Amino acid sequence: MAPADADPGYVDHPMLTEGVIEARSYQLELADAASDANTLVCLPTGLGKTTVSLLVTAERLQDDFGGKSLMLAPTKPLVEQHAAFYREALDVPDDEVVVFTGEVRPDDRADLWTSARVVIATPQVVENDLVGNRISLRDVVHCTFDECHRATGDYAYTYIAERYLADAADPLVTGMSASPGGDEEEILTVCENLGIEEVEVRTEDDSDVATYTHDTDVEWERIDLPDEVLEIRDSLNEVIEERLAQLKEIGVVNTTQPDVSQKDLNKVHGRLRELIDNDQSEGYQGMSVHAEVMKLRRAVELVETQSVESVRRYFERQRNAANASGASKASQRLVSEPRVKDAMRKAEEFDDLHPKFRRARMLLAETLGIQEGERVIVFTESRDTAEALTDFLGEHFDTERFVGQGDKESSSGMSQKEQQERLDAFRDGEFEVLVSTSVAEEGLDVPEVDLVLFFEPVPTAIRSVQRKGRTGRQAEGRVVVLMAEDTRDEAYFWISRRREQEMEDELRSLKGLADEMEDELVDDQEQLDAFEDSDGADAAGADTDADASATATDADGGGSSGGDGQVGLTDFDVPDPAETGEVDDETDGETESEGTVAEAVPPEEEEAVEVVVDQRELDANVARDLSQRDGVDTRLETLAVGDYVLSDRVAVERKEVDDFLDSLLGGGDRSIFEQVGDLVRHYDRPVMIVEGEKDLYGSRNVHPNAIRGAVASLAVDYGLSLLRTDSESDTADMLEVIAGREQLKRDREVSAHGEKAAKTLDEQQEYVVESIADVGPVTARTLLESLGSVEAVMTADEEELMDVDGVGEVTASRIREVVGSRYDPK
Repeated sequence: MAPADADPGYVDHPMLTEGVIEARSYQLELADAASDANTLVCLPTGLGKTTVSLLVTAERLQDDFGGKSLMLAPTKPLVEQHAAFYREALDVPDDEVVVFTGEVRPDDRADLWTSARVVIATPQVVENDLVGNRISLRDVVHCTFDECHRATGDYAYTYIAERYLADAADPLVTGMSASPGGDEEEILTVCENLGIEEVEVRTEDDSDVATYTHDTDVEWERIDLPDEVLEIRDSLNEVIEERLAQLKEIGVVNTTQPDVSQKDLNKVHGRLRELIDNDQSEGYQGMSVHAEVMKLRRAVELVETQSVESVRRYFERQRNAANASGASKASQRLVSEPRVKDAMRKAEEFDDLHPKFRRARMLLAETLGIQEGERVIVFTESRDTAEALTDFLGEHFDTERFVGQGDKESSSGMSQKEQQERLDAFRDGEFEVLVSTSVAEEGLDVPEVDLVLFFEPVPTAIRSVQRKGRTGRQAEGRVVVLMAEDTRDEAYFWISRRREQEMEDELRSLKGLADEMEDELVDDQEQLDAFEDSDGADAAGADTDADASATATDADGGGSSGGDGQVGLTDFDVPDPAETGEVDDETDGETESEGTVAEAVPPEEEEAVEVVVDQRELDANVARDLSQRDGVDTRLETLAVGDYVLSDRVAVERKEVDDFLDSLLGGGDRSIFEQVGDLVRHYDRPVMIVEGEKDLYGSRNVHPNAIRGAVASLAVDYGLSLLRTDSESDTADMLEVIAGREQLKRDREVSAHGEKAAKTLDEQQEYVVESIADVGPVTARTLLESLGSVEAVMTADEEELMDVDGVGEVTASRIREVVGSRYDPK
């Protein structure tokens, strides 16, 4: 890639629109490096990380005409912004640069993927499409992870990167971030999760970068709060101290100071959760008090750092919540507490401005008036404050708000289209002041501004770096942070200063250690490759052919024999239907000879099994795990029944131990018997997997026999198979094996809308009686055994019904009401 001969100011490339991409030496060097290996590009905000990615994409698409590029960004506005840039700068038809967000239907995404050259998407959508087997990454020649510092834990970036590196024919990864992490360990984690091999860093100290940056020194302005505001705060703090004293009595906290850190309060929550898990009443009481403390702290934070108007709106929402049906005790206690009521009254009576508002107005007047500036961005953490600031500043300046998409009480969100239109109008100079919540802080190409005003300090280094990048790109800019004296603002000030310094030091250190980190990343990759190459090898030098035969995978779903040559449990053939009382209509009862062990199938001949996954199960890693396995195809559906469907007769409900016990003991939204009833009505072979290493009988203060009785009822009365697994990986293994036995051994189809096989006569009779409200399968059988027929059950009077074991007055009355009432549809 080199500047055009005709115009040395722009990049000349066959895949780029002429005269669009400015030729900056540092971008060209970064792009050249990123074209050769999986690379982390670390560049200060506003200096063109997206351009670097575009240059790499252009090079890769030119080299592979049939390939496509995938760019991932964490938010919808970012996706739209990148798409507009790519359509402008890349020399491909606009309709070949497509956007994937949740607003595009899954079926439409599958069609668009086929014809696209460039796909720009939110990661959650791509994750869903991969798990649902709607798209393939095989032809993707370049994958960009924007704001790649998010690639930790269970965030979708990690899964997508793993799939991409495994599935693509010729993968190349580019990670982009202005702030990749707080320390070397965090950055290495991001690199390892994305398969990064090289690290390229530019700082504002580099001469080729400094040309395009200007000073953005941060000014911290201290604001004194008026006595009326301090009185509201002090009243609330007194209540916080009293509630913390209650928690101290329980033994979950050791301080009553209202400035207790959020980190300590999170620990308190964890200790209370342990008490609840042990069924100790103090845990439930403490959790309610803890909720009240959190609400009070939020009110204090608002009145100190935001505005009296924001705390007034907050109190109003708390009153509404306390008066609503099903209100929590914490909400009810909060609004009835005399000192809180006094604080509410003072907030209502306060008719002056929070001093931050006055200072904000003065700073804007200086910037837009005296200094003849054109644009200002005001950032605030609170939606309420954003609303109040927009109204207040709008009296003096042409002001618009910029908030997220979610609607909140008394505040409507902005659609993706509205957000883009608002930014376009700001860029075009249609208004002067943009008041924004955190939605605009990460990566959005907010236009060059003369002033960035923080209404409060930002305690997170990454967010602060992102925000400051909004100014100082083409001319000297100004960043001002308002800090209320002797409040949480000051704590955030020191946290922010410390973390930003750590970030700056880390970036400089990262630049110096780039070669060393690359060596470490390469070493890690080589070790992984060596491990994979040696996987399954006989360390003792045994006959490898014999060993391979002994460990061959069974075609029914992944079972293997042990290392001692014994046949694995999953290798045994399915039982003869004649012995189990079952005759399979599709096989006419034919089975392999007794005792026959299934022969291993060569890898190239293995058949795949399909697992249908409910959308809600994407919160767990089971579906991701299955989707990455050879021989398993996953499909996403919104299932009415179950979490996984493995055949036309097998559906599986997955529960962790705590969830299982909650629903068993009536603590969930629906009892386990209701859920199992749905499974039984739709599938012949309902299965429940209880996942986790916790003791089923010792996790709650409930007699083990009570749990055994319920489990026995599920098995005997409902015909449910209840299986235990110790982890998500173990659950995935179990699902794969069951799917293999059903689909490969039984040759059964997969039906996401299960329909039970034709019932025997007695099953049909039980089904008719069971369908009456309040009559379960056990009672239905008892009624039929006692009265002899469905007709006798339907014509029996209440006394006859009550003579049957297990039928009380309520059930008998309900049966007569259903059977005897006149049909009168409304």
